[in-house]
Amino acid sequence: MNKKYKVEWAAVAEADLKQIIDYVAADSPGNALQILKTIRQKVSSLYVFPERGRIVPELQGQGINIYRELIVAPWRIVYRISDDSVFVLTVIDSRQNVEDILLNRLL
Repeated sequence: MNKKYKVEWAAVAEADLKQIIDYVAADSPGNALQILKTIRQKVSSLYVFPERGRIVPELQGQGINIYRELIVAPWRIVYRISDDSVFVLTVIDSRQNVEDILLNRLL
């Protein structure tokens, strides 16, 4: 039987998601709802086997291996595993300068 993890959202990650959904909803409310459902489902599935997300490449290049990510194109959901919990730390648009955003937010 697989170990179960508690999935928790940081306030900044919730704010990121809200900003994304608000932006998309301005043009397409239906699409925004679908994006919200997809991201929430993908994140909630981390309660089993959270190691399946890859280590964030931009941080790995800096020798930082504690952050992982899931991709829901074009967004990247960055999280950290700690004991029995998975902490969702940020949801960022991969079309931005991801390395700078991550280094500013996570370090």
